[in-house]
Amino acid sequence: MQEIGIVIFVIAIIFVVRALKVVPQQHAWVVERLGRFHATLTPGLNILVPFIDRVAYKHSLKEIPLDVPSQICITRDNTQLSVDGILYFQVTDAMRASYGSSNYVVAITQLAQTTLRSVIGKLELDKTFEERDIINAQVVQAIDEAALNWGVKVLRYEIKDLTPPKEILHAMQAQITAEREKRALIAASEGRRQEQINIATGEREAFIARSEGEKQAEINKAQGQAAAILAVAEASAEAIRKVADSIRQPGGEQAVQLRVAERAVDAFSKVAADATTTLIVPSGMENVSTLIASAMKMVQAARQPS
Repeated sequence: MQEIGIVIFVIAIIFVVRALKVVPQQHAWVVERLGRFHATLTPGLNILVPFIDRVAYKHSLKEIPLDVPSQICITRDNTQLSVDGILYFQVTDAMRASYGSSNYVVAITQLAQTTLRSVIGKLELDKTFEERDIINAQVVQAIDEAALNWGVKVLRYEIKDLTPPKEILHAMQAQITAEREKRALIAASEGRRQEQINIATGEREAFIARSEGEKQAEINKAQGQAAAILAVAEASAEAIRKVADSIRQPGGEQAVQLRVAERAVDAFSKVAADATTTLIVPSGMENVSTLIASAMKMVQAARQPS
C-alpha cells in the first residue's frame, strides 16, 4: 500500500507539473492539443490538460536585433559594393510565427539580402552613400510586407558598412582631394578679388572725401573773402557817409580844403627833402602857391581862438 501511495503521489506531481505552466513576461507559448493548434498562452499562470495539451513553440515578444551577413551588391553603374547591416524585428503573432514559416529568422535574413541587392542595383555609386535612409526604408517596406504572414513585424533596418573596392576608394579619395583643392583655389581667388574691391572702394571713398574737403575749403575761403570784401565795402561806405555828413556841417568845406592843402604841402616837402629826387616845378605854379596860401590861412584861422 505504501508503494502504491508513492506511485500515486509521483503521478499527481507529474500531472501538476504538466498541467500548470507559468509564462514569463514578454513571451508567448503556443499550445497544441492532440497535434493541432489549440491556444496561445499569455504571461502568467496557465492550466493545460496533461498528456493532451503540450507547449509546441515558445516565442519572445521583445525587439530582436538580427545581424544580416555581408554580401556583394552591384550598383547601377556596375560597381561592386560590400554591404552588411542589422535588422530589428518583433514577433507580433505567435501562432503565425509558429506555422507561417519553418524558420522566420532565416526567411527574414534571406529576404533582407535579396531586397538590399535589388535596391542598390537601382542606384549609382555616389547615390548609395547619399541615400542610405532611402535604402533602409525600402528594405524595411519590402520585408515587412512579406513578414506579415510570418507573424513578424520588421521595425527598421540599418546599413552598418558599405565598402567599395580599393581601386574605387583610391579614385574617390583622389576626386575628393581634387575637389578640395579646387574649392581652396576658388576661395583664394575670391579673397583676392574681394581684397581688390575693398582697396578700390577705399581709394574711391578717400578721393571723394578729399574732394569734398577741398570743395568745402574753397567754399569757406570764398565765403570768407566775400565777407571781408563786404566788411571793407561797408566800412568804406560808412566812412564816406561820415565824411559826407561832416562836409554838410558848418565849416566842413573849409576842413576839407585844409586837409587837401596839408596833404599837398606834405607831398611837396617830402619830394623836396629827398636829395636824389629831381623836382620839376609845373608852369602853373601860381595855382600851387595859391593853394598853399589858402591852406596856410585856413590853418591860421583854425589855430586862432574863436
